Amino acid sequence: MATSALTAFWLVSLSLVVVPGADWAYAISAGMRQRAIVPAIAGLLLGYVVITLVVAGGVGALVAQVPMVLTVLTYVGAAYLIWLGANAIVRPSAPDVNATQVQSTPARWVTQGLAVSGLNPKALLLFLALLPQFTSQSGTLPIEGQIAELGIVHMLNCLVVYSVVALGAKLVLRSRPAFARTMSRLSGIAMIAVALVLIAEQVPVQI
Repeated sequence: MATSALTAFWLVSLSLVVVPGADWAYAISAGMRQRAIVPAIAGLLLGYVVITLVVAGGVGALVAQVPMVLTVLTYVGAAYLIWLGANAIVRPSAPDVNATQVQSTPARWVTQGLAVSGLNPKALLLFLALLPQFTSQSGTLPIEGQIAELGIVHMLNCLVVYSVVALGAKLVLRSRPAFARTMSRLSGIAMIAVALVLIAEQVPVQI
């Protein structure tokens, strides 16, 4: 894939990952039990593997056959980003450290993490709307391969951010909820800015 496309998606993905939500709450819950961090985050990443495979296997093929679908998904994705961004600014969230408590066996942490991310309808909708629009018909990889590559980029962002969240739960977020709210607002602004750029790219230039 083109470096510019990967970089743009990396920024979009990062702006979404740093917004406190269900994944954050789960990572924080694992952080309260140090030995649970690795299996919990592994479960979250497995959930995104499932979503990526679903999108690559279905929507990728559809976009390859009907290019207009990509334009529609671009507007849908931009609208969704604006909605998410506005909500993050108006109602910045702070994670609930008491959420998503499970038993401490590694298998249970992995299974629960997979369910938290993989069965999240908002995450599926987000991937359906966003991943295809960062692909290119002229790319060296097929659409399905490009979507898989973008999914890997998102998972790397999740790995880094959720690891930091879990490890820093007691030191930062639990004692400073204002920090989480500030990050939420900044991410909201970034999401709206990216959405406006995506919309502008779809509008023909009038000379």
